[in-house]
Amino acid sequence: MGADDGRRVTITAIAREAGVSVPTVSRVLNGRSDVAPDTRERVEELLRHHGYRRRSSRSVRRAGLVDLVFNDLDSPWAVEIIRGVEDVGHGAGVGTVVSAIHRQPTAARQWLQNLRTRATDGVIFVTSHLSPPLHAQLRRLNVPVVVVDPAGVPAMDVPTIGATNWSGGLAATEHLLSIGHRRIGFVAGPTHLLCSRARLDGYRAGLEAAGIPIDDKLIYPGDFYHASGFSGGTALLDLADPPTGIFAASDQMAFGVYEAIRRRGLRVPDDVSVVGFDDLPEARWASPPLTTVRQPLVEMGRLAARTVLRLSQGEGIDSPRVELATELVVRDSTAAPPTGSPASS
Repeated sequence: MGADDGRRVTITAIAREAGVSVPTVSRVLNGRSDVAPDTRERVEELLRHHGYRRRSSRSVRRAGLVDLVFNDLDSPWAVEIIRGVEDVGHGAGVGTVVSAIHRQPTAARQWLQNLRTRATDGVIFVTSHLSPPLHAQLRRLNVPVVVVDPAGVPAMDVPTIGATNWSGGLAATEHLLSIGHRRIGFVAGPTHLLCSRARLDGYRAGLEAAGIPIDDKLIYPGDFYHASGFSGGTALLDLADPPTGIFAASDQMAFGVYEAIRRRGLRVPDDVSVVGFDDLPEARWASPPLTTVRQPLVEMGRLAARTVLRLSQGEGIDSPRVELATELVVRDSTAAPPTGSPASS
């Protein structure tokens, strides 16, 4: 019996292959807790392998709700993801329950406790680490899960939606190099996030391809928010040999860099060029409009919603790992280095 033999697998066949009783398989399917962990894991693996779908004389019952869980909601980045999820949910007649757990285990436990008291068609986690215990409990509840921009490497059976962060970091760096910059600062995102590390790796790759040595003094740790962009910009401008261009790993940090440049009595891009990452709506309205790397945040939300709703209906998905393309958007915050700087000589 194989996953692609063209026949619909039955609970009886799953039970026979797992060496357990039919009621045991039924208890696993219903999320019951009275099943030994190793038995549950063996049965669930066979169910996934054979693409088991419940037989039903009616359509799959839906809760009409999708849970969207963030660590924090204090960023316009989160609003763009919400827009995408709600766009798909509205079209499907499904509501969106938005929660923030603030990276606190107690808040996560409280959220899970609340979830147990009601139904949901699925959960979308954003920039989160889906811990094995939390994942196991959601599986017992038969709740499908999708992760957008995972913090770490999720379990193999958890679909993820992201963007091409490495190539975006490379494109931003290559743009600054192409207009003459050779000393380029970088304000990084949180190191625990895969997307942050990928953007830093893209920056490093761009410099290395141009034959420019990596200078760790030009790399400042940030957290994606304005204040760290301001701190990073200030620290980079305080260097004895400051950069002529600064790439910030988020638009919010780029706006913080703007302020650091302004307070120094300098101008963007006449004295220092700035590139961001995200292409938030305000990027085009900044003064000057921000050159940035667009990641399709709304579409990431849409795809996550479509994926979790398909899983809730027992349908398959095209790929468990999806990265949507980023795109460099050149505006007015970048120009050739000022005449007389080391980069222009």
